[in-house]
Amino acid sequence: MKEQKPIIKKVKKVSGGGHHGGSWKVAYADFVTAMMAFFLLLWLITMTSPEKRARLAHYFKYFSIFEKSGSSILDGQTGVTPYPGAPLMEQIKESESKKEEKPPDHFDVGSEIGGVPKLRKAELVEKLKFLVQYSLMEVKDQVMIDTVPEGVRIQVVDQEGRSMFAPGSAQLSPEAKKILKVITDAINGLDNKITIDGHTDATGYSAGRYTNWELATARASAARQEMERNGLDPDRISRVSGYAATQPLFPENPNDPRNRRISITILFPEGSGRSGR
Repeated sequence: MKEQKPIIKKVKKVSGGGHHGGSWKVAYADFVTAMMAFFLLLWLITMTSPEKRARLAHYFKYFSIFEKSGSSILDGQTGVTPYPGAPLMEQIKESESKKEEKPPDHFDVGSEIGGVPKLRKAELVEKLKFLVQYSLMEVKDQVMIDTVPEGVRIQVVDQEGRSMFAPGSAQLSPEAKKILKVITDAINGLDNKITIDGHTDATGYSAGRYTNWELATARASAARQEMERNGLDPDRISRVSGYAATQPLFPENPNDPRNRRISITILFPEGSGRSGR
């Protein structure tokens, strides 16, 4: 009788956790960590003041490896940019004094006369929009900036439920005063002449001699007085006018509240395309 050989059963060992192994756990942990870091970053940005956000945005937009290092970009001392409400010329001089390299073309301040940098219209528009974006975040939709043949125009418009003036009067609202303060601080470093024009919508008055002509003129004058209180040189004012409802911003809807506005135009020498002396 033959001797039976023992039966050997091979058992296949499965390593890891389940059919796909355990690598998914590592990937999931990395994903959760990344999401936590992302939301923490969002929270920190939300808690940061508009001035610091402006410096951060400017830093990453115009970052250079040759920029001075060793100090925080949030302490306002690195030359990235001063606080957004500072006069434009101070920002340019500060930024230029901190590095010898020529900045990017879209940040070029052009030539100088008497040590005062000169700006092209498009450059001034870009800088004004930057200041409005980060200094007037709550009311930025009420500030419109563009170029016109005479120069650079800043229009502060009314919105439904949010007016610059008390109804039917030339009394500035707190929001309007804040907007005019930022605008005045921004253009105080320039020496261009400016004009201030008042506009109303087509809504008229039922009786009395006080019409939209008087109202528009009074509001333009009130804006002038507020800007002068904020440091604007009165000699720079070339004209203060009221146009009533004759130049609506939205002609298809004469009663649109956005037709009620103050237009501030920074005049450029004819044919030069630049601000300066």
